[in-house]
Order: sequence, then structure tokens, then C-alpha cells
Amino acid sequence: MKLFVKFDINQLSRVLLQEILDKFEVQCEVLGYGEIELKNDITPELNNLLTIELSKYGIEVVANPKSMLIQRTKEVIIEMVYNEDNLPAVKISSYLAEKLNHSYGYLSNLFSEITFSSIENYIILQKIERAKQLIINGEHTLTEISYLLNYSSVAHLSSQFKKTTGLTPSSFQRIIKRRQSNEFS
Repeated sequence: MKLFVKFDINQLSRVLLQEILDKFEVQCEVLGYGEIELKNDITPELNNLLTIELSKYGIEVVANPKSMLIQRTKEVIIEMVYNEDNLPAVKISSYLAEKLNHSYGYLSNLFSEITFSSIENYIILQKIERAKQLIINGEHTLTEISYLLNYSSVAHLSSQFKKTTGLTPSSFQRIIKRRQSNEFS
């Protein structure tokens, strides 16, 4: 038997971080995805313990300023793509530059240098992951999903979806429906 669940990855991350920090009695506030404001300084020993504990969940403490900016860039993209409403109507390059207080050219070059991939590719990957979640949830048509994710058409969404996953969104949808119907029969 399988149990199908729907979850908010941002909320899950916040709660997990807060629980771990509470366990170590660290006075802090989780500000956003990947950003924590510590109320007091912590000892190097506690920092090491936190780093080890967080790494068990795939959470990395980032110390290098360039790596921190890349992490923040990823977070802004994820927040943007997973926004309950649709994506912002402005150009993504302008949106990122404004949110991160750096020129898009600088962000783009640094992102490529550190991750060996482009910001555009990262955005596509996040949009396709979001599209998969929306398809699995079954609350939206492909037309609605393409609109929510700022695609110019269902064909554009389908093209990127197929390039990324090897399947069309319709094929993915059929597979999900088949799996769900097999679980309940």
C-alpha cells in the first residue's frame, strides 16, 4: 500500500531547521528559505555539532560569500517558482537583480562559475519540478500549469518538460493516474 501526500517543501525546510536549532537551544529566527538570524553568537563547537546534525538532512552551512550568494540566488528562484500565485510578470533577470542587489550579469557569471550550469537551466529545472508536483496534485490542467509557470504555451511547457524528463507532460500525467488507480484498486 502506498500513501500519497502533498507537502510544501519550503514549510518542511523551515520546520525541520527550527526543530534542529531548538534541540541545540540556539536562539534564532528562521527568516526564509536557507536564511537564519542567530540571536547570540555560537561557539565553534556548537557550530560543528549543528553542521554535522544539519548535514544528516542534506542541509549545508554555507560560509563562503560567493557560495552564499549562489545559495541565495537558488532560494529566490525556488521562492519565485513555488509561489502559490503565478510567477512574477517582470523579466526574471530584473527580478533576480532587484531581489539580490547585484547586476544580473554578475549573478549569471558567478552562478555559472560556481555551479557549472546557468541560471536559466536552474530555473527550467525548478519549473519542471513544480510542473510535476502540480500534475501529481491533479488540481490543474496543463493549460493552467503553463500559465502559472509563465510559459508562452502548453507546447513550450511540453517541449521543456520532455527535454528535462524524457516524457511529455501528458505521458507523465497518464503514468501518475495509472499508479494512483492501481494503488486504490
